[in-house]
This record gives sequence, C-alpha cells and structure tokens, in this order.
Amino acid sequence: MTSRLEVDAVSKRYGDVVALREMTFDVHAGELFGFVGSNGAGKTTTMRIVLGVLAADRGEVRWDGRPIDLESRRRIGYMPEERGLYPKMRVGEQLVYLARLHGQPPTVAKRSVRAWIERLGVAAHRDDEVQKLSLGNQQRVQLAAALVHDPALLVLDEPFSGLDPVAVEIMSEVLREKCAQGVPVLFSSHQLDLVQRLCDRVGIVRGGAMVACGSGDELRSGASTQLVVDAPDASPGWARGLPGVTVCAQDGTRTVLELPPDLDDQLVLKMALSTGRVREFARRLPSLADLFRSVVSEETAG
Repeated sequence: MTSRLEVDAVSKRYGDVVALREMTFDVHAGELFGFVGSNGAGKTTTMRIVLGVLAADRGEVRWDGRPIDLESRRRIGYMPEERGLYPKMRVGEQLVYLARLHGQPPTVAKRSVRAWIERLGVAAHRDDEVQKLSLGNQQRVQLAAALVHDPALLVLDEPFSGLDPVAVEIMSEVLREKCAQGVPVLFSSHQLDLVQRLCDRVGIVRGGAMVACGSGDELRSGASTQLVVDAPDASPGWARGLPGVTVCAQDGTRTVLELPPDLDDQLVLKMALSTGRVREFARRLPSLADLFRSVVSEETAG
C-alpha cells in the first residue's frame, strides 16, 4: 500500500477568527513537501490537526486512504515549533522514554537512541539535561525525538530554525534519506531558499487556505516574466517609467524587473540602451521567495 497523507477541505474557526478555510493538499510516499506562508497563515494549525492535537470543524485527514486514528498517529514523527522536550530530563533517558511511548521495546529504543544522537552530533550530551544545551543542540535532540521510533510519516514545524549551517546540512541529509525510504515528509519553514532547494513540491498558504501548490518549476511557470538588466550608466529608478513594470530588486547597477504579460521586453531593452551601456539583459524564472512576496502582496492588497 502506498503511504499518502491527505488533508481534505479542513476548516477551523476560533470564535470569529477563521484559521483554516478548506485546507486541501496531499503528501506522497517519499516526497518532501514544503509548507510556507506568513505567520498566522494556518500552517501550525494544520499540522496540529494532522496530529490530533486540535480537532477540525469540517473536513478530514486521511492516511493511506483511511481517517487518521490513534494507532496511525503513533507512527508519525512530529516536531512542534515551540518544542516539546522536558527541560530537566536528561537527553538519553528522555529519548528512550519517547520511543517507548510510541511502542518500541526497551532494547530497540535504546539502540535507536544511540544511533540517532550519534548521527545528529549530540552523543556527547546524552547525560546532560536538555535545558543546559544550546538552542541548536536542543533542536537536534528534538529532531531525534521525531525520528527515534522509526516513523512512517514526518511532520516538522520549522525544523531548521536556529540551526548553524553544519546542522542544516545534517538535517537536510536526514530528511532526504527518510524520503528515499518512502517516508512522506511535511515541513514548514521561513527559509525559502532552503525549501526551494530541498522540496519536491511546495504549498503556499495564505489566510488559512492553500493558494498555490506544485513543484518549483510548476509554480514558477505561471508567474510573471522577470528580466535581469545590468545598465551601469543608468540612474536609479530608470525603469519605473515603463507601464506595469515592477522593480523587484536593485543591486548596484543590476536591476530585476517583473513585466506584465502584455509588455514586449524589447521596450525594456530600448529604454535600458537609451541610458547607455547594457552589460546584461536576460530572462529568469522567479525564485520561491519572489513568488512568496507576490502572494503576501496580494494578501496585503486584499
């Protein structure tokens, strides 16, 4: 049976505040799915409903085609954004305890804990209290807690927050390995360059609803045309006179422009040449960060 997480038209309201509006997406076996959106967009609420921490008002969460129940939730590895470790408990005994809660026998739990703390670089802190660790090492221990029971699904809320570059690479390798084993991975992050690099598909959330979902190429293919123009003789703001053109970024003499669909890029080239030399004039696909800014702008405008 193919492992697949389905979030189907899930809605959630807190009084007059609508947290989720028919949130719908799925995560396939062996897929890294990035979940991005502004603070308060509904990412954490969605994850908590998947875990059963919150109940949906409407809609359904399914695993392998069946509604998620207590038994299937034991197979989920969860990493909450606010972290859920016992601060005064020692690292090793805490991880064994958590593995046992998920049904692992004592010997299996101890062996798994030993393997993961070594892999994640916190073996030297096995006998330390969690509260005495640096924030980065606490983050590594929290990831070990999500992995120690050999989960069939990973749900990680901001797993890369506070990690140094070495730890980011270690965690990225671990997530890729779990995907290679067929485990679906759902994670949220504000580090959009990292999401773009790691994920098979990305879902962009706005106002409690999924507003865009697909691979990086799929998301970018429907976006507006962008041009990179390097005009060293031009004065700042030279392109602002073009109708409908948005200046996305300015780095020295290099300008990134977004064009409306009906604007001929040759008009941009003509204006750039009228300022003097043009060292670069090239189309480019927008980055995930560009797409995200566009979505946020739509939300603000609305």
